[in-house]
Amino acid sequence: MTLALKVPEELSARLPAEQRGPGLDRDDVRLLVSRGTEVSHHSFAELPRLLRSGDLLVVNTSATLAAAVDGRVGDARVVVHFSTRGDDGRWAVELREPDGRGTTRARAGVQGEAPAREGGRRLAGTEVGLPGGGRLTLEEPLSARGERLWWARVTGAEVAAVLREHGRPIRYSYTERDQPLSVYQTVFALPSADGTGSAEMPSAARPFTARLVAELVSRGVQFAPVTLHTGVASAEAHEPPYPERFRVPEASARLINAARAGGRRVVAVGTTAVRAVESAAGADGVVRAREGWTGLVVTPERGVRVVDGLLTGLHEPEASHLLMLEAVAGRAAIDRGYEEAVRGRYLWHEFGDVHLLLP
Repeated sequence: MTLALKVPEELSARLPAEQRGPGLDRDDVRLLVSRGTEVSHHSFAELPRLLRSGDLLVVNTSATLAAAVDGRVGDARVVVHFSTRGDDGRWAVELREPDGRGTTRARAGVQGEAPAREGGRRLAGTEVGLPGGGRLTLEEPLSARGERLWWARVTGAEVAAVLREHGRPIRYSYTERDQPLSVYQTVFALPSADGTGSAEMPSAARPFTARLVAELVSRGVQFAPVTLHTGVASAEAHEPPYPERFRVPEASARLINAARAGGRRVVAVGTTAVRAVESAAGADGVVRAREGWTGLVVTPERGVRVVDGLLTGLHEPEASHLLMLEAVAGRAAIDRGYEEAVRGRYLWHEFGDVHLLLP
């Protein structure tokens, strides 16, 4: 799905909401609500009054990693984006080159100047020096679909320590400046004991504050925590998501099944929550406790088995995530909502405004 609209560059959110003016907080963003093709405009602080008692919000508890680390290939500076840790201890990584405004795509020619599609495989064996003395070696492409992400092995250092001591959050050039890691953590984030987490923030949950969560609970809205560790979603490529680690605990599966059995709405907070919970659902729509890797790509053809609604950020017109939105709400609702978002000057990307898709 590609939207036939252009998002003006000035609609990119360059700063978090709380940094745009005195007295502002994370929930000082706008909320576009779509019920089919009917659209209404709100502030995010109105969310408790837009949901019903008994609604169940599925939230992703994955913590964001400081996943961008400076490195060197010979005399050339590169930035390593650590995406996903594999079961064999290797990491899926992306090499990019610094430009002073976040990071742009790395040249395939860090070992020569061959274009990525023609000579990218020459990157196999490339060594990247990491701060603290560790070395990262590219071994093989993650997928036959492209050469952007590579499986790499780190020697001479523990990746968790490298990220903790030398990493910073991944950011792209539409943002104004680097931010501390705390800016990229949601109120639901739970650091994992093994150092795994998300390379990029599960950003749909960013506007939630503890105060707003308390108000939702007081109004009878329930929460079902799940975990999906998001990998690097390149700002340029718009590929379907790669396999990612997820976990749906038994207690959350019970909450979701009870809500569905009682005719109550299940609303996912973010596309990552949709991917996790739909990966744990059988063809009968029953959610069972599951964990591991999911390669599920939710499309209109596949549809959704569990989720009734979705709270999500505004995605670029070429983004693969739009197929998931269409699966939840239908093409007409997405077209109409995005036309209104551009007309209403809503802000895009991880620090931007949010979109609530309801039946």
